[in-house]
Amino acid sequence: MKRTVYDTTSRRQMVLSTRGMVAASNPLAAQAGLAILRKGGNAADAAIAAAAVINVTDPASTGIGGDCFALYFDAQTKHITALNGSGRAPANLTLDDITPLNGDIPPRSPHAVTVPGAVMGWYDLLRQHGTMSLKEVLGDAIFYAREGFPVAPIFGESWRRTESFLQHSPNTEDYLPAPCVGELKRLPGLARTLEMIADGGPYAFYKGKVAEAIVETLQSLGGKMTLDDLAEHHSTWDEPISTTYRGVTVYECPPNGQGLTALLALNIAEGWPLDEFPSPERLHLMVEAMRLAFADARQYIADPRVSEVPTAALLDKSYAAGRRNLVSPDSAMQPPSFGLPMRSSDTIYLCVMDGEGNGCSFINSLYMGWGTGIVAKGTGVFLQNRGSNFSLDPSHPNVLAPRKRPYHTIIPGLATRDGELWATFGVMGGFMQPQGHFQVLSAMIDDGENPQDALDRPRFCLVDGTGSSILALEEEIPVKTMARLAELGHTVQPVAGIGRAVFGGGQIIRRSPENGVLMGGSDPRKDGLVAAF
Repeated sequence: MKRTVYDTTSRRQMVLSTRGMVAASNPLAAQAGLAILRKGGNAADAAIAAAAVINVTDPASTGIGGDCFALYFDAQTKHITALNGSGRAPANLTLDDITPLNGDIPPRSPHAVTVPGAVMGWYDLLRQHGTMSLKEVLGDAIFYAREGFPVAPIFGESWRRTESFLQHSPNTEDYLPAPCVGELKRLPGLARTLEMIADGGPYAFYKGKVAEAIVETLQSLGGKMTLDDLAEHHSTWDEPISTTYRGVTVYECPPNGQGLTALLALNIAEGWPLDEFPSPERLHLMVEAMRLAFADARQYIADPRVSEVPTAALLDKSYAAGRRNLVSPDSAMQPPSFGLPMRSSDTIYLCVMDGEGNGCSFINSLYMGWGTGIVAKGTGVFLQNRGSNFSLDPSHPNVLAPRKRPYHTIIPGLATRDGELWATFGVMGGFMQPQGHFQVLSAMIDDGENPQDALDRPRFCLVDGTGSSILALEEEIPVKTMARLAELGHTVQPVAGIGRAVFGGGQIIRRSPENGVLMGGSDPRKDGLVAAF
C-alpha cells in the first residue's frame, strides 16, 4: 500500500494509546465513554455511555426517539455480532392511510414515525456484551441533561439555523430558544426520561408514562401508533454481512440497513488499481462504483423478515465483475439500472476499543435533523422519521407494511485482517454513509493513510443516493479534477462552508495486532474528539 501526497491541511493529528479509546462527535460523549473504560467497563459499556451523552449534547442528530445499530468484535471468541435496534411501522398503518408528498411519506408527519428502537438496542447490547447496567452507564447523560452542557460550535450553529423549524414543531419548548455556542443548556424533560430508563430499564420507555406520551402525542396528530406497538418492540441479532477488499475483511449489518451498499461498491472497485488521489480518473471510477451500488441497494434493500433480499447473490464477486464491466472510463452513466443477480435461494456515529481487544462500532440516529420535529409531550424525546424511507409502490420490496422495518441509512462498519480486529469505523449522514465507508476504507487500504488523514480527505457525495443525483465535491478537490469530471458527464457541484454537512462526519479506530496500539481519528467536520488512555 502506498501513501499519496495531496493538497489539504489537517486540523488534527492521529491519537495513539493502548488501554482504551473512544471516538465520538462530541468531546463530552467521548470522555463519558472513556470514564466507563477507566472504571473497568468494556467497549459495549462505553459505547452506550457515549451514545447517551450525545443524545443530550446533539439532540437534532440522535436520541432515544430514534434507532441504533452496532457491530461488536469479541476479543475472546473473535466472533462479530450485528445488533439491529431499528423499529417497525405501526400495526395499524397501511398504504391507504398515507397522503403522499412527492410520492413519498411526508418526512415530518406522524406517519413517518416508526417505533423507536434505540433504548431496547442499548439494553440488548449491554445484556449481550457489556458488564454494566443502564443505570451505571447513563450517569453522565443524566447529569448533562439536568445540570446543563456547554453547546459545541458546529452543532450550536446548526441548532441556531433550525430555530424557526423548532418554533413550528410540537412540544419543543425545552429546545427553544436556540442556544448560543458556549451557552449552558439544560434539557429537563429529557433528564427525567433518562432517569426513568436508568431506574426502570427499557420497559420504562416502552410501557408506562413515556409510552403513553408518545402514543397520545402521535394520535393527536393523526398517527396510528399504539401502546401495543411499543410494548411489543424487540431488537434482533444477526450474523453480519461481509466482503474482502485487498486482504481486509469488511463487515456491515445486513439489511434492512444500507451497509450492503458499501460492500457492493468495494467489490466493484477491487478490480481497479486505485491510486493517485485525487486524480479525476480515480474519482470517476469510485463514483461510478457507488452509482451502481446505490442502484442495487435502492431496488433490493428491505426488511428481510418480510421481503426477500438476495444479499449473497449481490455480494458474489462474479456479480461485481459483471457490474464493473458496465463502467466506461470515458463517460458517466446517467443513471445506471439495478442488476439481476442469480439468486441462490443526521445521525451520530461512535466507536470504542478497549484494552482487551474488544471493539464496538455504534450508530444512533433520528434520521433527518430533529427527526419529525415532534416531541412526545413532557418527555423531551424527539421522534424519528425513519418511516419516510418506505416505498409506496405496492410492488417494491421496501413497500410500507404493518410492523415492517424500513430501508435504513445508518450503518456501523468494522474490519478485520487475518481474523484480528483491524478497524471500527463509520461516517454518519444519510445516504453519505456507504459513500463515506467506501472512501475512508480506500484511503486506508489503497494508500496506507492513518485514520485521521483518511477522515481529513476531501470527499465526494452523490447527494440523494441515486444514480442520477448531483455529484457534490468538497472544495479542496482541485478545480482541474472537478472540470475533468464534468467533462466525463458528471453533474458537478463544488461545496464549501456550511454546505459541507452533506459530506457527513466520521470516526475511526484502528488496532495494531502486533502490539495492541490503538490509532484513532475524529472528523474535523464535526465537534468530535478521540479520548484515550
